[in-house]
Amino acid sequence: MKPDDVFPQLVESHYPGLYRFALSLARNPADASDLTQQTFYIWATKGQALRDAGKAKTWLFTTLYREFLRIRRRESRVTALEDLTPAEQDPPDADADVIVKMDAELVLAALQEVPLTFREPLALFYLQELSYLEIADVLEVPIGTIMSRLARGKAHLRALLAQKARGGELIEFPKKSARA
Repeated sequence: MKPDDVFPQLVESHYPGLYRFALSLARNPADASDLTQQTFYIWATKGQALRDAGKAKTWLFTTLYREFLRIRRRESRVTALEDLTPAEQDPPDADADVIVKMDAELVLAALQEVPLTFREPLALFYLQELSYLEIADVLEVPIGTIMSRLARGKAHLRALLAQKARGGELIEFPKKSARA
């Protein structure tokens, strides 16, 4: 395949996934579009340096994420996991049966309310179907951190979905009683 044919094929196969990831990060269609286009611009100027063509997808997602962080750093400081309140770090468990009845649009809307620290790995894992190792490469954090953030992110998402299912009112879950 000629080098001139690689770029259009790359855009065609990865644009939708990159755009969805950018949208989950930026929460704004215009910013997501800009991030995606910037990612492909960087590929056009630096992509030939990639030695293994099989890693193009990971390279694109990593580049998009780095661009997002670069832009965000200019605007404000990134929230670290340690900066979150205890409630944000360990949200309550939600009733799983309620969540099964949700539709995709509601789930995606709830995902936008999950703190960014947890939303990033959730979007990469569930929407882009990246492995834990690929997510760790994209976000440049250890794989154990990815596993922790996914678990906490899922708990946040469950709690938000349970709240939405009950009409927006916060529900109290019964305390587990110790058996005698």
